[in-house]
Formats: sequence, structure tokens, C-alpha cells
Amino acid sequence: MDLSLVSCILLLLGICMGTLIVSAGYQVELRRIARFVHERDPQSNARVSSGTMPGVTDLADAVNAELDRSAEAHVRDMRHQQEFQRDLSALSHDIRTPLTGAKGYLQLACEEDDAAARARHLDMASQRIDATTELLDQLFSYTKSADPDLTLECEPIALKPLVEAVLLGQYPAFEERGWEPVVMFANEDATVEADRDALERILQNLVVNALRYGAGAPTVMERMGEDGIELAISNPVDDPSALDVSRLFERFYRADATRGGAGSGLGLAVAANLAHAMGMELAAALSGNNLVITLTMRRI
Repeated sequence: MDLSLVSCILLLLGICMGTLIVSAGYQVELRRIARFVHERDPQSNARVSSGTMPGVTDLADAVNAELDRSAEAHVRDMRHQQEFQRDLSALSHDIRTPLTGAKGYLQLACEEDDAAARARHLDMASQRIDATTELLDQLFSYTKSADPDLTLECEPIALKPLVEAVLLGQYPAFEERGWEPVVMFANEDATVEADRDALERILQNLVVNALRYGAGAPTVMERMGEDGIELAISNPVDDPSALDVSRLFERFYRADATRGGAGSGLGLAVAANLAHAMGMELAAALSGNNLVITLTMRRI
């Protein structure tokens, strides 16, 4: 047989054997990685060893990167769950407190012979039941506003009349404090695209927030911004350093020790959710002793 032909045959056999060996090695490595993924404890921090075979190293790195992302997502979910449980516990306390007070006043009313005193006890019980109703209403509103399937019907809305109607609706609270809100519109005919009920709820929550936590009458100012019409509600606060403006729109933020007082801590979260659903934006900032909350809306 020709020597060159023998050499070619041996070369081909060598190539085939080498290919089989490499292929077997790849199969072993792939089975090892697959077995690791299937048998790995989800709570484990173990990672795939990369080996030395070309391509397998890249695959191992990709699997490890995905495991790292999954672990980070799990940690975030656990943290959010813990925060939710803590916030829910605080809200539960807020609900139980007025109910316990109402029960106590009702017991006092039942035991009271004096009609005037009995009326006072019943009035105090009624106030605490009203406070509980407000908390539950805010919780329902938050749940509804956070629904990813929420659909809102937007239409042209004249902004100034709606703002004035919302402020008028809070007239007793302003009168009680001796405050007179200031309304300043650069464009008296400003019209925005929004769902009327949702926009009214946003404005109500912003005004109530100013009344509940402010130290002075709010100023409502409309101006034209780069991204649309801006409506800024500004009012002084007692201790600006106690406010974390980056968290103002978080659910239950009132549960923080720096936001004592009445309320559910859901009003601004509801407003932010509704604004997002309409393509609007809510932002908060401190300007000296004033808290400024700005709602940016699409203009027509």
C-alpha cells in the first residue's frame, strides 16, 4: 500500500479519535453542569466550576451569572415581604387603636346616667369609628390604584375649576386652622388630559397631606414646565429634616417615626399610583422650610 495513503488514513483516524474524545469530554462537562443545576439546593451559594474546556467556561459563567441574578431577586423579594409585613403590622395597630377607643367610649356611654356626658361619649366613639373608616377607605383605594389592570378614561379637564372645587371641599379644615390657601395660575384656561375622578382624588390627597402634616397654609401654583403643565403644592413644615422626600410616595410611609399623627400613610402612595396610570409624574422636594409636591401633567 502506498505510504502516503497509509499516512492519510492514520491522520483521518487520529482526527476522528480526537473528535470523539473531545466530544465525550464536552458531554461529560455538560452532564456535570446539568446535574449541578438540577440537584443544587436553592438556598445554597454554590456555583458551577468552569473547568478548562473552551465554550464550557463561557456556559459555566453564564449559569453562575443567572444564579447570582436569581439570588439577588430572591433577596429583594424577601426584603419587600418583610417590609410589607412590618407595614401591615403598623396599619393593623392603627386600625385597632381607634376601634379599642370606640369600644371604651361606648361602654362608658352605656354606664353613664347623665344625658350630656353620655352624648359626649357617643360623639367620641363616633369620631374613632370615622377614623377607622378612613383608614379602611385609604387601604381599599391603594389596592385599587395598585392594580396593574387599572384602566382610566382620560378626557380634557379644565384644571383651575377642579383645583378650586377640591380646596372648597376642605374649607372646614382650612377654617379650623385659620389658613387661607393661595392659588396662582399662570394660565387660567390650563387644560390637561386626565381621568376626572382619578385627578380629583390625587388633588384631594395632596391637599389633605398639606393640611395634616403642614405648619401653614399651602400655596397651589400652576406653571408651564418642559414636560407639560406643572401643579406645585407648597406649604411650610415644622421639621424639614425629619422628612425623607425620597420615600414620601411609599405605602405606609407614615408608619415611620418621623411622620406621626393621624392618617393611613397611603394617601400619597395612592396619588402616585393614579398619576402613573395616567402618564403623569409626582415629585417631592424641600425648599427651605417648605415641602413642595409637583404634579406634572400632559397639556392640551
